[in-house]
Amino acid sequence: MNQKVLVFLLPNFLFGIFLLGLFCKRQRNLSVTGPFSDRFEDWLMIQNDRKNTLASVCLEKNLLKSRSKLDFHVANQLFVEHRHKLIYCEVPKVGCSNWKRTIFLLQADLNMKAAEIEHDNIHRTSVIKKLTSYPPEKQEEFLSNYTKVMFTRHPLERLVSAYRDKLLHSEPFYSITVANEIRAMFRKNNNSSEKVSFQEFVNFIITKQPNALDIHWKPMFLLCDPCNIHYDVLGKYETLGLDSEHVLKIIGAPESMHYPSLKRYSSEKRTTGDITLEYFRQLSSEQIEKIKKVYQLDFFLFNYSMKYEDYFSTGG
Repeated sequence: MNQKVLVFLLPNFLFGIFLLGLFCKRQRNLSVTGPFSDRFEDWLMIQNDRKNTLASVCLEKNLLKSRSKLDFHVANQLFVEHRHKLIYCEVPKVGCSNWKRTIFLLQADLNMKAAEIEHDNIHRTSVIKKLTSYPPEKQEEFLSNYTKVMFTRHPLERLVSAYRDKLLHSEPFYSITVANEIRAMFRKNNNSSEKVSFQEFVNFIITKQPNALDIHWKPMFLLCDPCNIHYDVLGKYETLGLDSEHVLKIIGAPESMHYPSLKRYSSEKRTTGDITLEYFRQLSSEQIEKIKKVYQLDFFLFNYSMKYEDYFSTGG
């Protein structure tokens, strides 16, 4: 195996051994054996597969870099929870609001339920700290010693979710500022107040450089830099509940703590594969190819199929 791949994988391999040992110790203390233990080992194997795929693509696409200082934009996506030594990379539209609720409860040690924390409040609170709150030497210390996790989602489903959440509701910055920018680019009548269509939204994105995109639709690898930050857990939206529960066990969260499944607009359906297909049927083949190119590295790094019709019709 290539030496660079070995260097990349070694920390994850050692962490996997540590997790298995820690889990086995807890199981012995609890005198628990059987199906759950087997499920944890199966989960670790899936984690290793995800990390191996990531490492191979990072090397193949020349995404490994030596850095003297963590990129500010990446550090700004990383939230630190000290009591359980957790670093969470926020990827919008991949369950981040519920993860921030969870971090808030872990950090604050309050007798509250996740449902009591309003969506807007959790994104404004000063209780949970970003890595950028700390000097560079502390950032490196936390990155070296804390459990680091990130979650991904099929790039096209995440895109549709972002469109529905930000362009079809009344959040002023997106429904007015961003929407007006899109209308000005693609409509002759600037006074038109009709909601931005999905086609216009896609055309807007493909005119931009990926690094310049809003975090709600910026490629996931640019948000979290997984080729240069060795995440201990690579979760997926498709296995969000299971991955989250294992993260909570790994960091030693209270047994009563569970990842919530709250939704901001509770009367609406979540963005599913079927809904994603409905939106993508509105696009031309040229638009589809161009938007897939924007998220190409997300597809490769996180092992999502570009044949999205097959992917969603079989449930991923």
